[in-house]
Amino acid sequence: MGRHGQLRAGPDRGPAAHRVRSGYGASRCIAPYRGGVHLGLVTVVVEDYEVAIRFFVDALGFDLVEDAAALTDDGRVKRWVVVRPPGAETGLLLAAADGADQAAAVGQQTGGRVAFFLRVDDFDAAHARMVAAGVIFLSEPRAEPYGRVAVFVDIAGNRWDLLGTS
Repeated sequence: MGRHGQLRAGPDRGPAAHRVRSGYGASRCIAPYRGGVHLGLVTVVVEDYEVAIRFFVDALGFDLVEDAAALTDDGRVKRWVVVRPPGAETGLLLAAADGADQAAAVGQQTGGRVAFFLRVDDFDAAHARMVAAGVIFLSEPRAEPYGRVAVFVDIAGNRWDLLGTS
């Protein structure tokens, strides 16, 4: 059994996406989604909107998709800032830390593990562009069975894999 009560796929159980176990121990089948399903946004908690936008847009080459005024649940002003790699469907919601707990999470959203994976068609060109833009790499590019990889950190300190074909 996987995390959060989900059964893993297996020859006698069918696809994991169709079978879940509730918190009460009863197993039930869940119908698959109808139509397309994709992950729209992932939140990255940052210290400063402007610094984060400059990093993702200027250093990584992402598109600034949205930057609009919004309100917190309790009515305070905030911004809704979305960036995404060119041509991608999934974007990053850049969220300024609000309070001590969120400020403590900046750069540590996954406890120091690689959190994000940026796949590029031309690894060498992307790596050179990012180095020239001042992106900090924690490792030199290396070959792995799944392609070339180098670990870098974003403006908040989160770890990313830059991935490309061998």
